[in-house]
Amino acid sequence: MTEQVEISPGTFVDASAIVVSFSRSSGPGGQNVNKLSTKADLRLDLHALTGVLRDTAVARLRTLARNKINKDDFLLLSSQEHRTQEMNRDAVLAKLAELIAAARIEPKVRRPTRPTKAAKRRRLDAKKHRSGIKSGRGRVGEE
Repeated sequence: MTEQVEISPGTFVDASAIVVSFSRSSGPGGQNVNKLSTKADLRLDLHALTGVLRDTAVARLRTLARNKINKDDFLLLSSQEHRTQEMNRDAVLAKLAELIAAARIEPKVRRPTRPTKAAKRRRLDAKKHRSGIKSGRGRVGEE
């Protein structure tokens, strides 16, 4: 039996589809950055999500994370905010869970509506009122 990993509440995927590796963080930081490999890089094979999530959710995930998906169809996320591997690993898994939760939300379908008769009448009355104000601004004629 293959091991399952929970990537989002109620969403499980094969452990072989997720690879977390560690490397040195970039930027200033002194001895900790120069010596330790604490940056967590996550690679998730998107093909592993086809049976787990709906096709529409996978499509939304692709649009949400389009800059983080490479040509081999792997989602690449990284975290280097913390000083330990464990905290960065947890942070990158939290980022993944957040992305998947956002992709699961189905957008509401917009149903076009028509203005009511009263709304049309109010709009036309306001236009007539404004027109009257502007027509009163013209040159003063001879009396």
